[in-house]
Amino acid sequence: MLRPAPPTPRLPHRPLAVWLAGRIDWAGYAVLAERLSGEVAAAGGRHPTLMLFELEPCVTIGRLGSRTDVAIDDDELRSRQLAVRFTGRGGGAVVHGPGQVCVSLFAALADLGLGPYDAGTCLERLEHGLAAALREVQAGPIRHPGVPGVFGRTGLLAAVGLAVRRGAVSHGAFVNVSPSLELHQRVTSLRLPQTEGSRRATWMGSVEADVQRRVRLQDARTALVQHLADAFGFEQTHIHSGFPLRPAAGGPAHSGVVRRVG
Repeated sequence: MLRPAPPTPRLPHRPLAVWLAGRIDWAGYAVLAERLSGEVAAAGGRHPTLMLFELEPCVTIGRLGSRTDVAIDDDELRSRQLAVRFTGRGGGAVVHGPGQVCVSLFAALADLGLGPYDAGTCLERLEHGLAAALREVQAGPIRHPGVPGVFGRTGLLAAVGLAVRRGAVSHGAFVNVSPSLELHQRVTSLRLPQTEGSRRATWMGSVEADVQRRVRLQDARTALVQHLADAFGFEQTHIHSGFPLRPAAGGPAHSGVVRRVG
């Protein structure tokens, strides 16, 4: 069943800057994320920043995963031109590519109305916003107590992986809207506790596979922006196109304001 929402946060005074970005490779994203993490952590630094984007095809492995979670041998990875990258975010192994919306939140915990040790509450609010967005596109999201992520009938619909450093949060979640699931079903993105002596693993499904109809990425992105802003109590949301900083590699270099809300 769906876990209840965490208590309503104290409304942050600073607006949320939302960036609807394009495609970027992992190396470019890693450099961008490092810079944004430093800027939001600095005293009086960058406003809380939410970025929605697409990663070039690759496999990333967070702190809870390992290479053994990827049931694809090195020869096939090379033939598919899929690099495997280890990262400091939370969560396990995730396949990236077309049909997936990557969601990264960069913010000082204080700017989210949270204390310096409230990383767990931050994760709760992130998952609540993800689940609310998935309900809007008519998926039936489920959250399990003590298990990170948002689930559907076909597997994980949203894998989460936050990092907290110097009082600031970074990274976020990967939402499978309409990817081909062949590779996702060969990568263990989340391990669940053993049940009756057998190891249970969770692979990623997709919103389209759950609802059995086409779901537009644009609709999913719109729902994610709205419900994540609501989950963190932002009254003002400034929406831009492009990347908040020039990526080191991959992705468009332009930026511009799309509209301002509030």
